[in-house]
Amino acid sequence: MALVAGQRMERDRTSGAVEIVNPLGRSPILLVCEHASNHIPPEFGSLGLADDALTSHIAWDPGARDLAVTLSEILDATLVAARVSRLVYDVNRPPESDSAMPAVSEAWHIPGNATLGPTERAERVERVYRPFQTCLQETLDHRARDGRPVVLVTIHSFTPVYNGVPRQVQVGVLHDSDTRLADGFLAHGETGGFDVRRNEPYAPVDGVTHTLREHGISRGLLNMMIEIRNDLLTTPGDRSTMAAWLAEGLRSALSTVTPEPWGGAHA
Repeated sequence: MALVAGQRMERDRTSGAVEIVNPLGRSPILLVCEHASNHIPPEFGSLGLADDALTSHIAWDPGARDLAVTLSEILDATLVAARVSRLVYDVNRPPESDSAMPAVSEAWHIPGNATLGPTERAERVERVYRPFQTCLQETLDHRARDGRPVVLVTIHSFTPVYNGVPRQVQVGVLHDSDTRLADGFLAHGETGGFDVRRNEPYAPVDGVTHTLREHGISRGLLNMMIEIRNDLLTTPGDRSTMAAWLAEGLRSALSTVTPEPWGGAHA
């Protein structure tokens, strides 16, 4: 029996490291927001940072979670979102990556990460990374058992000025080796009047496609990453407008390709 939106939202689930919004969503699209929160658990203090750093883009992707939630509502899509700041652990990075627990982010030094030893790093992996990855894995496995099509889309935002250099790109459509969904979305890209570019302001060489590779490409699933310049996500109206445009673009992209019920290495 179909559930109304309010009933679906009542069944949202949260834990220390991850939340699932609209777990009963009927869309083939599975949304992921790895940098949804700037929350730092009390035992980590402030990581030695002032408040302005902890509310800035180095701690999270401003506007990304709200955008993803609105997009989830429009599409009736499930959303998996992180609940811990990427300064504690960036769940879009594997444990062996230095940027998983960065000692420096853009111009900021992170004192609380500067002298992490193997034991402390391993504790953060188990505290933040493993629960997030397990949740995402189990969500995909559940859909596999049901034989449901799956399309993996990750939602991010980026700062308009990085290391003092303004960024003209407004929407980035990122992909790794699988270009199918990104190609379809880019064909829609000119309709909103935004500056939309492929693999900008980041690209696979920057190490940003870990989630896509780990959970999308490995399974043969359609996948891509969307980056929105965060000055376009300032108000609820901004986010609603962007979410509606993204939803239209995703529907358009999916009309050009057929989601796999299940595929790749886990078939």
